[in-house]
Amino acid sequence: MTTNQPTNAEHDALLGAFSTTDPEFVERIGAFTFTETVAESALDATDRLQYQLGALIAVGAVEPFRVLLDAALDAGVSPIAVKEVVYQAGAYVGIGRSLGFLAAVNEVLTARGTAPRLRSQATTTPADRTERGIATQREIVGGDTVDAMYANAPSDAARFQRFLSANCFGDYYTRTGLDVRQRELLTFAVLVALGGADGQVAAHVTANQNVGNTRAEMLDVLTALLPYIGYPRTLNGLAAVEKGAPAVA
Repeated sequence: MTTNQPTNAEHDALLGAFSTTDPEFVERIGAFTFTETVAESALDATDRLQYQLGALIAVGAVEPFRVLLDAALDAGVSPIAVKEVVYQAGAYVGIGRSLGFLAAVNEVLTARGTAPRLRSQATTTPADRTERGIATQREIVGGDTVDAMYANAPSDAARFQRFLSANCFGDYYTRTGLDVRQRELLTFAVLVALGGADGQVAAHVTANQNVGNTRAEMLDVLTALLPYIGYPRTLNGLAAVEKGAPAVA
């Protein structure tokens, strides 16, 4: 992966159209987005861009997503990784939002000379997705938590636990193209950016630690997201990290 390198191309692509009409805004937000926050995060450029793309899906920002997508591909994010970002985010934002971003990815890849149908990253089948999903869910969120979710679900609502295991975990977390640590940080980024998902953010602060991600990495993700999602959602995410992964005195 690449280092956390200067991002002049990202700056020009995203803000260049406003440099004449809104120079003061461009000066301040550009420095904050592409210099100050980048300097405060240890994420390398490819991982940073993947999490930012996920956050843009969550906030529904299709045009900034297109701009950042080109920058991500230029920086070395693979087309497969980009597709996996959209697929993983789709479990949390739904197809009502994710289809527009999938269409944008396909259009950008086609314009760049890459066939948008990429090799499969699936590792499960319709026959084993539930079993594999439960096993993966247990590894990520903890066996006791999964057992309690099933035990405490009313019979008429148990379907939602089955959906979560088979679809969210069995269909997506088991895919290749991104590893489980990247998927968990991506999920954290998407949930924070969505807003209104405080319980899920808190759960995935714990899940991130279960798969080996650290408080520092989650803070780096929040730092990278801040210019794109604003202070309220970022600070809500920070509160979840402070509670679930407090600093060591």
